[in-house]
Amino acid sequence: MAEVEQKDRGKGKKPGTKKVSTRIDFTPMVDMIMLLITFFMLATSMNKPQTMEISMPTKDKVSEEEQTKIQESRAITVLLGKDDKVYYYTGMPNYEDYTSLKRTNYGPDGLRALLMQRNQKVVAEMNELKKQKLDNKISDEDFKKRSAEIKDDKSSPIVVIKATDDATYKNLIDALDEMAICSIGKYGIDDIAEGDKWLIENLESGGDLGAQSDLAGTSNNN
Repeated sequence: MAEVEQKDRGKGKKPGTKKVSTRIDFTPMVDMIMLLITFFMLATSMNKPQTMEISMPTKDKVSEEEQTKIQESRAITVLLGKDDKVYYYTGMPNYEDYTSLKRTNYGPDGLRALLMQRNQKVVAEMNELKKQKLDNKISDEDFKKRSAEIKDDKSSPIVVIKATDDATYKNLIDALDEMAICSIGKYGIDDIAEGDKWLIENLESGGDLGAQSDLAGTSNNN
């Protein structure tokens, strides 16, 4: 609120001249700001940070007995190549048949469709659990506990992600996003092997590398 004070010093001054002083009262504005701060503190909910657990390859030597055995029927190996290309094979790599390595993409009809199809049971149960969570039928603690139990299904796929030197950081993030979207409970990042690189090169050459290897082996035998 502004107050205007007018002072008339009486005689000795020219007629019509008055000194005006203005004083602004900021008290109402301060009160309004405090009310707004209080409102936003009570009405705003802070988002909880979300974390993603990633299993990174270790440099420590692990004995064969200590290694985790993965069922061949559950294993899916995803290879990240250059120019946003992505490949995969199931089970153990087949170096004799170059078509055992499949091409796919990062779109909904690519890697996601593959994982969804292989993980149908878990995806369906997780969707139902998320619906219960949205309806406030279960607590956050129960949701986390039940999610871990569902994703630990013995029939769900186990995914190993391997990136070539030409793959980008974005490619890796996209692949990890698909793991979360498809409710993959067990996945990890591993160093790409020379055999995996050869599979990619052989597929891109249409099997020529494999044919050349067969010819070389036949010549040596003769």
